[in-house]
Amino acid sequence: MTRRTFATALCAPAWLPARESPYDAGSRAQLFVDDLLVRDTRGIAFTLHPARKHSANPLVTADRGFEGWRLELYGNVIWDAQEKIFKMWYLAEGGGHFRFEYNTHYAISTDGIRWEKPLVGTVPSKNGEKTNAVIEAQHLASVMKDMSDPDPARRYKLIGWTDEPRDKAGYHTMISPDGLNWKQFSTERICPSSDVITGYYDEQRKLYVAMPKIGTAVRGQRRRVFYLITSEDFVNWSKPELVFAPDLRDDAGSLGRIARARRLLEVPDDLDLIRTEFYGLGFYPAESVTLGFPWVFTINNNARLNPRNHEGPFELQLAATRDLRNWSRAFRVPCLEPGGPGEWDEGLVVTQSRAIRVGDEIRLYYGGANYTHGCGCLYKAEDTGRKTKFTGSIGLASWKLDRFVSADGHSADSALTTVPLVFSGERLEINASTGNGGSLRVELLDPAGRLLAGPSDPFRGDEVRAAITWRKNPSVASWKGKPVSVRFLLQNARLFSFAFRQPV
Repeated sequence: MTRRTFATALCAPAWLPARESPYDAGSRAQLFVDDLLVRDTRGIAFTLHPARKHSANPLVTADRGFEGWRLELYGNVIWDAQEKIFKMWYLAEGGGHFRFEYNTHYAISTDGIRWEKPLVGTVPSKNGEKTNAVIEAQHLASVMKDMSDPDPARRYKLIGWTDEPRDKAGYHTMISPDGLNWKQFSTERICPSSDVITGYYDEQRKLYVAMPKIGTAVRGQRRRVFYLITSEDFVNWSKPELVFAPDLRDDAGSLGRIARARRLLEVPDDLDLIRTEFYGLGFYPAESVTLGFPWVFTINNNARLNPRNHEGPFELQLAATRDLRNWSRAFRVPCLEPGGPGEWDEGLVVTQSRAIRVGDEIRLYYGGANYTHGCGCLYKAEDTGRKTKFTGSIGLASWKLDRFVSADGHSADSALTTVPLVFSGERLEINASTGNGGSLRVELLDPAGRLLAGPSDPFRGDEVRAAITWRKNPSVASWKGKPVSVRFLLQNARLFSFAFRQPV
């Protein structure tokens, strides 16, 4: 776990209503992944909690001849509520079994842990064998199931990078009635460039959201950075806006990330080339904030067998945004720890396009590899260790609901006070835990900081939705719609989120 105290405030979030103060908390869970709601603190530290890797990882491996030597989760996993199964679209290298080298494949699971590869492929193989390949020459298949579209032929939608035909290659959309039979939907590229793109449907904003990689000059070097495009109808897309680029703090941390991956790197450092870039981005729309999982690419030199490309490791970090344009990244360390020496996910990590909630768990499926971006195995098949030494697979990491970052108080006078806010629920619920002898109490204040209620009855334990009470009464209905600040008094306690909910 990594701790820090937030030092700067966010820019005003553009997606909020014109009246930004008091902040409208509604009945949504409020997370501490940024400091938007923090007015002041006393003896509080903010702690990043990395995801827990599943003990059965890797869950999906290249175990079929037609998958070639590695898999990548250049795709997505969804829970199909109608069919009651998990569905995965992923990338495999083909092993010479298809017309094109890369294709998107399909897998299913009843529990999201044990995966099957049904031979329902719609991409013909060279020898006529049955496979699970469903989209030809398609990378980054960000798949969504849309039950609201009246046209059953558009039940499944996809944002991705289409590699063929070459004269039309680029960022495109596709549609399918069943997730297996796909056809291109966009008649023109939805934005310039081609390479990594991830996207999802944002139910709160009622927008299709995509982040395409478009090479851009940043501080004197052309870099992999990410732009934002959106669409209300899946047809017309906005002009790309640059929203995700490395800053000086990213570059300053480059050598530390390189040093941790030193045993995998095939070339020595070139101090003139060392820098940070972004290779991709996964998403998770929480109730009140959108989380991002940037794939941080740290370059140490040009690749040994392909000097036009670059060597270096990937690292997965955590980001947060209130408007999709301004991103906060308080922690510049892994939110998913890289694998240790010799482990399957030691070198590279990429994610599904959108993490999913399963009960009180947030699941992030990810692709891992035991090589780095400049490894010779990526550029030459012979004598580079493909399949024997190097491979790529798919695993699972998860968090307990909303437990990405906690506000921690250890001393008797530790406190966190929010900015003035209004709410629409009738009781206060917290996602929190306490240690030995610890407790969490709550006070309600007016906007000037004068006490209205509290301190509350003490909370002790470990719960994701514990109701706060005042003399055993959980109701805060008398303050509903009125500006208040919330003061949390933490003694050996952690607070992950809070929400004003309606009674169950």
